[in-house]
Amino acid sequence: MSGSSAATVAHDGPHIDPGDVVQLWADARGLYYAGFFPQYASPAWLDLDPDDPKRLAAALDAAEKWRKYGDEEALIQWFKDCTRNRPTGAEAAESARRAAAYVPPPARPVHASPGWPPIRVPGTDKWRHLIDGRQADLPHNRTRTYKQQEAA
Repeated sequence: MSGSSAATVAHDGPHIDPGDVVQLWADARGLYYAGFFPQYASPAWLDLDPDDPKRLAAALDAAEKWRKYGDEEALIQWFKDCTRNRPTGAEAAESARRAAAYVPPPARPVHASPGWPPIRVPGTDKWRHLIDGRQADLPHNRTRTYKQQEAA
């Protein structure tokens, strides 16, 4: 833009007469205060002509709601969270008391049973056998430590 000033910059689109802009703004404000316009970005709003004052009134309404309430989806989620059922103070206290009082039972020791095959002890590589009424781990099932032997 060498040698040109801001006054000579060409604008895209049709030139709008300042009087038309003032009239559009006045009509849109009147419609906004009367509440006679479709919801912003609704199908009815999309069907309006670009220079229809109802279109601007709906945009003003959406901007004002955004200023007051922020994101509409976040506001709806906030309302849902506020209105969902929650336990009363007594119910919450009773639930916390029960949770604190619960003590899981101790782990039962693993025992092989008569007539059943040997069982593996959880967390180990040992197997329990029932031999002559007593629990036994057979020598071949025990963990062995191997020593490296030199070749002969």
